[in-house]
Amino acid sequence: MEGIESWIGRTETATTRLDGWPLAGLMATLDLDAAVDDGAILPPTAHWLYFQPSAPQSMLGEDGHPQRGGFLPPIELPRRMWAASEIAYHLPLRVGDVIEKRSCIADVSVKQGRSGTLAFVTVTHDYVRNGTVLLSEAQKLVYRDAPAPGEPAPPPQPTPEGGLWSHPATPDSRMLFRYSAVTFNAHRIHYDAPYAVEIEGYPGIVVHGQLTATLLIHALIKEKPEMRIGSYAFRAVRPIFAGTPIRLEGKADGNGFRLWARDETGALCVEGQVRP
Repeated sequence: MEGIESWIGRTETATTRLDGWPLAGLMATLDLDAAVDDGAILPPTAHWLYFQPSAPQSMLGEDGHPQRGGFLPPIELPRRMWAASEIAYHLPLRVGDVIEKRSCIADVSVKQGRSGTLAFVTVTHDYVRNGTVLLSEAQKLVYRDAPAPGEPAPPPQPTPEGGLWSHPATPDSRMLFRYSAVTFNAHRIHYDAPYAVEIEGYPGIVVHGQLTATLLIHALIKEKPEMRIGSYAFRAVRPIFAGTPIRLEGKADGNGFRLWARDETGALCVEGQVRP
Protein backbone atom coordinates (compact mmCIF):
# COMPACT_ATOMS: atom_id res chain seq x y z
CA MET A 1 0.00 0.00 0.00
CA GLU A 2 2.98 2.28 -0.39
CA GLY A 3 2.09 5.55 -2.00
CA ILE A 4 -1.64 5.50 -1.32
CA GLU A 5 -1.30 8.84 0.45
CA SER A 6 -0.88 10.32 -3.03
CA TRP A 7 -4.64 9.84 -3.47
CA ILE A 8 -5.31 12.61 -0.94
CA GLY A 9 -6.79 15.59 -2.75
CA ARG A 10 -8.14 13.61 -5.71
CA THR A 11 -11.51 14.86 -6.87
CA GLU A 12 -14.41 13.52 -8.87
CA THR A 13 -17.53 15.27 -10.16
CA ALA A 14 -20.77 13.78 -11.46
CA THR A 15 -24.18 15.16 -12.37
CA THR A 16 -27.53 13.38 -12.29
CA ARG A 17 -31.26 13.98 -12.00
CA LEU A 18 -32.85 12.78 -8.77
CA ASP A 19 -35.53 10.51 -10.19
CA GLY A 20 -38.47 9.18 -8.23
CA TRP A 21 -37.93 5.46 -8.83
CA PRO A 22 -35.20 4.62 -6.30
CA LEU A 23 -36.99 6.67 -3.65
CA ALA A 24 -40.20 4.73 -4.33
CA GLY A 25 -38.23 1.51 -3.93
CA LEU A 26 -36.72 2.67 -0.64
CA MET A 27 -40.10 3.71 0.75
CA ALA A 28 -41.52 0.28 -0.11
CA THR A 29 -38.54 -1.40 1.55
CA LEU A 30 -39.14 0.62 4.72
CA ASP A 31 -42.94 0.06 4.65
CA LEU A 32 -43.49 3.81 4.30
CA ASP A 33 -45.95 5.73 2.16
CA ALA A 34 -44.37 8.93 0.84
CA ALA A 35 -44.67 11.12 -2.23
CA VAL A 36 -42.06 10.53 -4.92
CA ASP A 37 -43.31 12.99 -7.57
CA ASP A 38 -41.15 15.85 -8.79
CA GLY A 39 -40.74 18.39 -6.02
CA ALA A 40 -41.01 15.86 -3.19
CA ILE A 41 -38.32 16.36 -0.54
CA LEU A 42 -35.89 13.49 -0.09
CA PRO A 43 -35.96 12.17 3.49
CA PRO A 44 -32.68 11.96 5.42
CA THR A 45 -30.15 9.45 4.00
CA ALA A 46 -32.10 9.06 0.73
CA HIS A 47 -29.29 10.86 -1.12
CA TRP A 48 -27.42 7.52 -0.87
CA LEU A 49 -29.77 6.19 -3.56
CA TYR A 50 -28.09 8.33 -6.21
CA PHE A 51 -24.66 8.62 -7.85
CA GLN A 52 -23.88 4.94 -7.38
CA PRO A 53 -20.92 3.61 -9.41
CA SER A 54 -22.15 1.92 -12.60
CA ALA A 55 -19.03 -0.05 -13.49
CA PRO A 56 -19.46 -2.62 -16.28
CA GLN A 57 -19.94 -6.17 -15.04
CA SER A 58 -16.50 -7.10 -16.35
CA MET A 59 -14.94 -4.39 -14.15
CA LEU A 60 -16.29 -5.69 -10.82
CA GLY A 61 -13.91 -7.18 -8.28
CA GLU A 62 -14.49 -10.50 -6.53
CA ASP A 63 -16.25 -8.72 -3.66
CA GLY A 64 -18.77 -7.09 -6.02
CA HIS A 65 -17.34 -3.57 -5.74
CA PRO A 66 -15.84 -1.89 -8.80
CA GLN A 67 -12.21 -2.92 -9.20
CA ARG A 68 -9.96 -0.95 -6.92
CA GLY A 69 -8.03 2.04 -8.12
CA GLY A 70 -9.35 5.03 -10.02
CA PHE A 71 -10.92 7.55 -7.67
CA LEU A 72 -10.54 5.45 -4.51
CA PRO A 73 -7.02 4.22 -3.69
CA PRO A 74 -6.19 0.60 -4.66
CA ILE A 75 -6.21 -0.86 -1.15
CA GLU A 76 -6.08 -4.65 -1.43
CA LEU A 77 -7.16 -5.57 2.10
CA PRO A 78 -10.08 -8.00 1.69
CA ARG A 79 -12.67 -6.51 4.03
CA ARG A 80 -14.17 -3.12 3.27
CA MET A 81 -16.85 -1.35 5.27
CA TRP A 82 -18.53 2.03 5.33
CA ALA A 83 -17.75 2.78 8.97
CA ALA A 84 -19.18 6.25 9.60
CA SER A 85 -20.67 9.38 8.08
CA GLU A 86 -21.24 12.96 9.13
CA ILE A 87 -24.00 14.64 7.10
CA ALA A 88 -25.03 18.30 7.13
CA TYR A 89 -28.44 19.16 5.65
CA HIS A 90 -28.30 22.77 4.44
CA LEU A 91 -31.29 22.91 2.08
CA PRO A 92 -33.70 20.20 0.84
CA LEU A 93 -32.88 17.88 -2.01
CA ARG A 94 -35.99 17.28 -4.12
CA VAL A 95 -37.10 14.70 -6.64
CA GLY A 96 -36.48 16.17 -10.09
CA ASP A 97 -33.47 18.26 -9.05
CA VAL A 98 -30.43 18.13 -11.28
CA ILE A 99 -27.56 17.79 -8.82
CA GLU A 100 -23.81 17.98 -9.16
CA LYS A 101 -21.90 15.82 -6.68
CA ARG A 102 -18.37 17.00 -5.92
CA SER A 103 -16.24 14.39 -4.16
CA CYS A 104 -12.73 14.62 -2.71
CA ILE A 105 -10.36 12.18 -0.98
CA ALA A 106 -9.75 14.12 2.24
CA ASP A 107 -7.47 11.66 4.03
CA VAL A 108 -5.84 8.23 3.71
CA SER A 109 -3.98 6.45 6.52
CA VAL A 110 -2.74 2.96 7.40
CA LYS A 111 -2.45 1.61 10.94
CA GLN A 112 -1.64 -1.65 12.68
CA GLY A 113 -4.37 -2.83 15.02
CA ARG A 114 -4.85 -5.87 17.22
CA SER A 115 -6.61 -7.64 14.34
CA GLY A 116 -4.01 -6.71 11.71
CA THR A 117 -3.61 -3.95 9.16
CA LEU A 118 -6.28 -1.25 8.93
CA ALA A 119 -6.59 1.39 6.21
CA PHE A 120 -8.84 4.43 6.61
CA VAL A 121 -10.11 6.59 3.75
CA THR A 122 -12.15 9.76 4.36
CA VAL A 123 -14.16 11.03 1.40
CA THR A 124 -16.10 14.31 1.36
CA HIS A 125 -19.10 14.93 -0.86
CA ASP A 126 -20.99 18.14 -1.67
CA TYR A 127 -24.38 17.96 -3.40
CA VAL A 128 -24.79 21.16 -5.39
CA ARG A 129 -27.71 22.70 -7.28
CA ASN A 130 -27.12 25.86 -9.35
CA GLY A 131 -23.97 26.63 -7.38
CA THR A 132 -25.56 26.18 -3.94
CA VAL A 133 -24.47 23.35 -1.65
CA LEU A 134 -27.61 21.59 -0.39
CA LEU A 135 -25.98 18.73 1.51
CA SER A 136 -22.44 17.92 2.67
CA GLU A 137 -21.12 14.58 3.87
CA ALA A 138 -17.85 13.14 5.12
CA GLN A 139 -17.69 9.35 4.82
CA LYS A 140 -15.11 7.13 6.49
CA LEU A 141 -14.27 3.83 4.78
CA VAL A 142 -12.29 1.15 6.59
CA TYR A 143 -10.34 -1.69 4.97
CA ARG A 144 -8.97 -4.54 7.07
CA ASP A 145 -7.44 -8.00 6.96
CA ALA A 146 -9.65 -11.06 7.09
CA PRO A 147 -9.81 -12.48 10.62
CA ALA A 148 -7.58 -15.41 11.51
CA PRO A 149 -9.38 -18.76 11.86
CA GLY A 150 -10.96 -18.98 15.29
CA GLU A 151 -10.32 -15.32 16.07
CA PRO A 152 -12.93 -14.21 18.64
CA ALA A 153 -15.19 -11.27 17.93
CA PRO A 154 -14.34 -8.09 19.84
CA PRO A 155 -16.21 -7.73 23.13
CA PRO A 156 -19.59 -5.99 22.81
CA GLN A 157 -20.06 -2.40 23.87
CA PRO A 158 -23.03 -1.58 26.13
CA THR A 159 -25.85 0.61 24.89
CA PRO A 160 -26.81 3.92 26.51
CA GLU A 161 -29.46 3.98 29.20
CA GLY A 162 -32.61 6.06 29.33
CA GLY A 163 -34.05 5.48 25.85
CA LEU A 164 -37.28 7.36 25.18
CA TRP A 165 -38.43 4.88 22.52
CA SER A 166 -37.60 1.38 21.37
CA HIS A 167 -38.76 0.23 17.93
CA PRO A 168 -38.28 -3.41 16.88
CA ALA A 169 -36.84 -4.31 13.47
CA THR A 170 -35.53 -7.46 11.84
CA PRO A 171 -33.61 -6.70 8.64
CA ASP A 172 -33.92 -9.99 6.74
CA SER A 173 -32.46 -11.19 3.45
CA ARG A 174 -35.42 -9.76 1.49
CA MET A 175 -34.88 -6.29 2.95
CA LEU A 176 -31.14 -6.49 2.27
CA PHE A 177 -31.77 -7.54 -1.33
CA ARG A 178 -34.16 -4.65 -1.93
CA TYR A 179 -31.83 -2.13 -0.30
CA SER A 180 -28.92 -3.40 -2.40
CA ALA A 181 -31.15 -3.04 -5.47
CA VAL A 182 -32.23 0.55 -4.86
CA THR A 183 -28.64 1.59 -4.03
CA PHE A 184 -27.17 -0.49 -6.93
CA ASN A 185 -24.82 -2.10 -4.41
CA ALA A 186 -23.28 -5.39 -5.54
CA HIS A 187 -21.13 -5.94 -2.43
CA ARG A 188 -21.51 -9.69 -1.96
CA ILE A 189 -21.48 -9.70 1.84
CA HIS A 190 -25.04 -8.36 1.72
CA TYR A 191 -26.63 -11.18 -0.33
CA ASP A 192 -24.16 -14.02 -1.02
CA ALA A 193 -24.00 -16.19 2.11
CA PRO A 194 -21.28 -18.61 0.90
CA TYR A 195 -19.05 -15.69 -0.04
CA ALA A 196 -19.72 -13.80 3.21
CA VAL A 197 -19.01 -16.90 5.33
CA GLU A 198 -16.29 -18.74 3.42
CA ILE A 199 -14.32 -15.83 1.95
CA GLU A 200 -14.80 -12.90 4.35
CA GLY A 201 -15.30 -14.95 7.50
CA TYR A 202 -18.66 -13.61 8.67
CA PRO A 203 -21.25 -15.89 10.28
CA GLY A 204 -23.88 -14.81 7.74
CA ILE A 205 -24.85 -12.06 5.31
CA VAL A 206 -24.25 -8.60 6.69
CA VAL A 207 -26.82 -5.83 7.09
CA HIS A 208 -25.65 -2.62 5.38
CA GLY A 209 -24.48 -0.08 7.94
CA GLN A 210 -26.25 2.65 5.99
CA LEU A 211 -29.50 0.63 6.03
CA THR A 212 -29.36 0.49 9.84
CA ALA A 213 -28.55 4.22 9.89
CA THR A 214 -31.62 4.79 7.70
CA LEU A 215 -33.83 2.69 9.99
CA LEU A 216 -32.53 4.67 12.99
CA ILE A 217 -33.29 8.09 11.52
CA HIS A 218 -36.77 7.00 10.44
CA ALA A 219 -37.48 5.76 13.98
CA LEU A 220 -36.62 9.30 15.16
CA ILE A 221 -38.84 10.83 12.46
CA LYS A 222 -41.72 8.62 13.63
CA GLU A 223 -41.26 9.94 17.16
CA LYS A 224 -40.51 13.57 16.24
CA PRO A 225 -42.16 14.19 12.86
CA GLU A 226 -41.95 17.98 13.12
CA MET A 227 -38.23 18.11 13.95
CA ARG A 228 -35.94 19.79 11.46
CA ILE A 229 -32.84 17.65 11.00
CA GLY A 230 -29.79 19.83 10.48
CA SER A 231 -27.11 17.16 10.83
CA TYR A 232 -26.83 13.41 11.28
CA ALA A 233 -23.69 11.48 12.20
CA PHE A 234 -23.56 7.72 12.55
CA ARG A 235 -20.92 5.11 13.33
CA ALA A 236 -21.01 1.35 12.81
CA VAL A 237 -19.85 -0.45 15.95
CA ARG A 238 -20.72 -4.13 15.53
CA PRO A 239 -22.00 -6.08 12.49
CA ILE A 240 -25.65 -7.05 12.29
CA PHE A 241 -26.51 -10.20 10.37
CA ALA A 242 -29.64 -10.87 8.35
CA GLY A 243 -32.55 -12.11 10.43
CA THR A 244 -31.21 -10.70 13.70
CA PRO A 245 -33.88 -8.84 15.72
CA ILE A 246 -32.67 -5.38 16.75
CA ARG A 247 -34.08 -2.40 18.63
CA LEU A 248 -33.94 1.15 17.30
CA GLU A 249 -33.70 3.50 20.26
CA GLY A 250 -32.93 7.08 21.18
CA LYS A 251 -33.02 9.79 23.79
CA ALA A 252 -32.70 13.56 24.04
CA ASP A 253 -29.15 14.87 24.05
CA GLY A 254 -28.75 18.63 24.44
CA ASN A 255 -30.77 20.23 21.68
CA GLY A 256 -30.75 17.05 19.62
CA PHE A 257 -30.98 13.30 20.02
CA ARG A 258 -28.64 10.39 20.53
CA LEU A 259 -29.67 7.29 18.56
CA TRP A 260 -28.53 3.69 18.70
CA ALA A 261 -29.34 0.21 17.43
CA ARG A 262 -28.78 -2.77 19.70
CA ASP A 263 -29.22 -6.49 19.37
CA GLU A 264 -31.18 -8.75 21.73
CA THR A 265 -28.15 -9.22 23.99
CA GLY A 266 -27.89 -5.46 24.53
CA ALA A 267 -24.76 -5.07 22.40
CA LEU A 268 -24.37 -1.71 20.66
CA CYS A 269 -24.40 -2.13 16.86
CA VAL A 270 -24.79 1.37 15.38
CA GLU A 271 -24.86 4.74 17.12
CA GLY A 272 -25.87 8.15 15.81
CA GLN A 273 -26.26 11.81 16.71
CA VAL A 274 -28.86 14.21 15.32
CA ARG A 275 -28.84 17.99 15.64
CA PRO A 276 -31.54 20.43 14.48
